[in-house]
Order: sequence, then C-alpha cells, then structure tokens
Amino acid sequence: MLNDAFYDSLGLMLFMLNPFLLIVYLIDLIEELDSKTFATVLIRAGIISGGCYVIFAVLGNEIFNTLFKADFASFQIFGGIIFLITGIKYVFDGNKAIKSLRGEPKYVQGGIVMPIMVGPGTISASIIVGQRLDYAPAIGIILVSLVVCITTVILLKELYTKVKKKNEALLLKYIDIIGRVAALLIGTFSIEMIMSGIKAWVAKF
Repeated sequence: MLNDAFYDSLGLMLFMLNPFLLIVYLIDLIEELDSKTFATVLIRAGIISGGCYVIFAVLGNEIFNTLFKADFASFQIFGGIIFLITGIKYVFDGNKAIKSLRGEPKYVQGGIVMPIMVGPGTISASIIVGQRLDYAPAIGIILVSLVVCITTVILLKELYTKVKKKNEALLLKYIDIIGRVAALLIGTFSIEMIMSGIKAWVAKF
C-alpha cells in the first residue's frame, strides 16, 4: 500500500512538473539566455519552488485551517479558476501570455516560479503528497521530481539550440502547437480542481 502511495505521489509531482510542458513556457528565455545563465536561473527557481513545495507538503492543511481559516477546497476552486484563465490565455495568445505574466526581466527567476513552477496545480500536488506519506518520503519525492524536471529542461535547452540552427521555423511551429495542446490539458486539469473543490464543499453539508 505504501509503495502504491509512493509511486502514485511521485507520478503526480512529475506530471505537474512536466519538463516537456515547462520547456514550452520558457521558450523565449531559452532563445534569449545562454546555457549557463539559463541553467543558473532555472536552478534558483527550482530552489525557491522546492522550499514552497516542502512547506505545503508538511504544513498544507495547517496553513489553510489555522493561518488563513479557510478550507483546502476553497484553494482548489480559486486555484482552478486561475489555472483555467492561464490555460485560456495560452490557447489564444501563445507564449506571449506566459511572458506577460513573468513581468520584468530582472525578476526572471521569480517569474518562472510564479505562476509556472509554483501554481495551483503544484501546490495542490504538494499538499496531497504530504497527506499520503510521511514527511521524509514526501520531501524525497519533491526533491527527486525537481531534479528530474530541471535536469531535463536544461538538456532540452541544449537540444533545442542545436536543432534550431537547421530547422528554426519548423521547430517554432511545432513548439507553438505543443504549447496550445498543453494549454488544453491545463484547462482540463483546472476544471478537475474546481470540481474537486466543489465536491469537498458539498460533502461538508
């Protein structure tokens, strides 16, 4: 049973930190930054994100129930709406939607963290992992997922740089298509978050 919970939780975190979706959202930074700078920025963003994930995995319910006096279901509903808006903007505006959310270049690692790496989906996943497992395995899953995600994105950046020289127009077209398909998946997951929150609220009465 523990193994099932462990692997299910690992799969959940890897799904929410999908590097193949993340690379689409960061495509403008991949083009603008050299490999060393990009890796540095991404690792810093990963450290910030990891800290947030661990806090919510360990203290998730207490944060909502004690500090904010609110139910996790409320966060699921509101977070799902924010997630849905982000997905809709990406469907219609492409990568420009994410770029506008990141703000000024000098705040780039913070912009990667919010709302791309630390968003309603990843926070919800962290809380769920913390509920399923003890603290040590939960934190281990978070760290492994982050390392896998960041390493994969850095490798994809190198691959993109090499392939782009020969097939730039075609590659950008495929990335745009993948991004819009990913936005559809984000929208679908956001609806699931909203419905889960509503079901949890209804169950209380």
